[in-house]
Amino acid sequence: MNSGRTRLIGRRQTLSAVVFSTTIIATVAALPLRAAVERRFAAPPVITPGTHSSAPSDAIVLFDGSNLDAWTYTDGRAAQWTIDGDAMVVKPGSGSIMSKPKFNSAQVHLEFATPPAHGEGQERGNSGMYIQGRYEVQILDSFENETYPDGQCSAIYGQYPPLVNASRGPGQWQTYDVIFHAPKFDENGKKTAPGTITVFHNGVLTQDHVELQGVTGGNLSEESPEPGPLMLQDHGNTMRFRNIWFRTLD
Repeated sequence: MNSGRTRLIGRRQTLSAVVFSTTIIATVAALPLRAAVERRFAAPPVITPGTHSSAPSDAIVLFDGSNLDAWTYTDGRAAQWTIDGDAMVVKPGSGSIMSKPKFNSAQVHLEFATPPAHGEGQERGNSGMYIQGRYEVQILDSFENETYPDGQCSAIYGQYPPLVNASRGPGQWQTYDVIFHAPKFDENGKKTAPGTITVFHNGVLTQDHVELQGVTGGNLSEESPEPGPLMLQDHGNTMRFRNIWFRTLD
């Protein structure tokens, strides 16, 4: 019995030594790989995320409810839309406005509310958010309001209908979150790859990384490697906007 117990104990010690040795070898072997991975990737920058009423800390704020300093009319005049509380309101007939800051690829956030329902189709709560002043994400009161699919809310106007109609009713605040990648151009200014756009309307995916087929109607300029502003359209309706910002992705 004693000799058997000794053999068993000796075997356990041997097994423990093997396991212990294997653990050491595995740990040592993993160290160079881990170190290589750590050297390969730089730590991402730390930002403070936004809230329902504020932008992330690395965003360029275009409107926070306080003033229209970041905006002009498309002819360069100071913007004269009105401010009501924390919102800017279209002054019908005065003209579309554009942001002074410009961007190439960007994440864009905007909130809007359509006015009380009046008329039907394109007559109801019509505006547009033009990315780079070139590509319109349609803004429309599409709540229980039929119109052509590539002209309803969150359509890329004239190019892509939204995947779903995620509209809220008139007067309710709605959100757009857009991921835009600008077209690519070679050194001679020839386009080598189209721009793409992804749109979330009220948190719902409505445009899924679609390729832009060129500029949309009512644009400020043709496609080019140059950055462009955010343009908000005056379509004759008292649209309301708030909490507008973008983050560059270049």
